[in-house]
Amino acid sequence: MSDLNYHHLRYFWAVAHDGNLTRTAERLNLSQSALSSQIKQLEDRLGQTLFERRGRALHLTEAGRIALDHADTIFSAGEELLDTLRETARPARALRVGALSTLSRNFQITFLEPVLGRPDVEVILRSGSAAELYAALDALNLDVVLTNTPPARDAISPYLTQKLADQTVGLFGTPDRVRGNRPLEELVADHPLILPTRDTQIRNAFDTLLARVRAKPIIAAEVDDMAMIRLLALRGTGLAVVPPIVVQDELARGDLVQAAMLDLHELFYAVTLDRRYPNPLLTELLAVAVR
Repeated sequence: MSDLNYHHLRYFWAVAHDGNLTRTAERLNLSQSALSSQIKQLEDRLGQTLFERRGRALHLTEAGRIALDHADTIFSAGEELLDTLRETARPARALRVGALSTLSRNFQITFLEPVLGRPDVEVILRSGSAAELYAALDALNLDVVLTNTPPARDAISPYLTQKLADQTVGLFGTPDRVRGNRPLEELVADHPLILPTRDTQIRNAFDTLLARVRAKPIIAAEVDDMAMIRLLALRGTGLAVVPPIVVQDELARGDLVQAAMLDLHELFYAVTLDRRYPNPLLTELLAVAVR
């Protein structure tokens, strides 16, 4: 394809990463119609539709994802060529990570630890709802989504899901609350509980466990943020139902102690798209995380 117009390809590349034709046109100081025309000429040359409209949003087609993978490689190679000839330092590579807003911060740090602080890596971390993060992943604005609830995989969005960790869930509280080994029924009867909200994997499993042992909880708080659960437990509000990784620093210092480990588990996943050219930084992280 020796007559491929790389100006057209660059315009497509810019719109694909922005996800918004109007915003890209303003940034490039072009009219929206001129930018649309450039992309249309590229589509005609390739014989493929690269974008489809869903409402006001632009989404890449399967051909568009393939074209963007190649465009990323082409323009990245061009930047490396310029840096080499100018004898400048290699620019930092970006890793774009989305994390469910309710996900443990400690887990996120543990996953990212191998690349944090590296001078050649820029980590861009975004939190949000599952719908927001998967929309960004579909638009190739994220390399990976970290979650504790894997998505369904279908033909439209072929997600790849890898399990990263399996954490046993426990009850944790301040030392003055936790004295000796006591059965779950007694702990629940004597102490208020700090629980995740009812739409979470942990809460559903914990409610089922309480029903099985016929325990009636005293609920001090229902919280959709693991960091807030940890802070409430430190304050002495009650016993927190969380994986140990959420309170690992407090356990190490003795600020919190384990009251009981439960027959419950929280699974952590990395969700990606099936891309021809995945981000090599992500490939490196996943190789470490799934050992």
